[in-house]
Amino acid sequence: MQMITPFLWFDGNAQDAIDFYTSIFRNARVTSLMPGPDGKMMGASFELEGQSFMALNGGPQFQFSPAISLYVHCESQEEVDHYWSRLGEGGSYQPCGWLQDKFGLSWQIIPGILSRMLGDKDRARAGRAMQAMMKMSKIDIAALQAAYDGV
Repeated sequence: MQMITPFLWFDGNAQDAIDFYTSIFRNARVTSLMPGPDGKMMGASFELEGQSFMALNGGPQFQFSPAISLYVHCESQEEVDHYWSRLGEGGSYQPCGWLQDKFGLSWQIIPGILSRMLGDKDRARAGRAMQAMMKMSKIDIAALQAAYDGV
């Protein structure tokens, strides 16, 4: 088990969330289930792309906030499109590659090239990429590249 594992608190729909997430990520699995006193699932452990998570049906006391988000590093526009559309189903889309899924959990769907562009020592190129990203909801790699290149 990894030393630090995100622990997600759900309002009675943890099983639905786990089923949703494991249907989206290619390398995903449930690793354990913990039944509650009523026989329904109380908690579970699962993995998405090698990252372990724990989930609990904790009740309505706590809600997710965008102050914590899950960052999905994508290598291609195809990956961005896949995770953007699937994780956003029933949720809401936010600026700059962020979305909130139907369970209220925030995700960042970000291509790796964006970090490289924003970290460029040529601050003019980095600035153009930043300005382009700030106008986007879903990240468009071709549009970022064009802005970065000054086209």
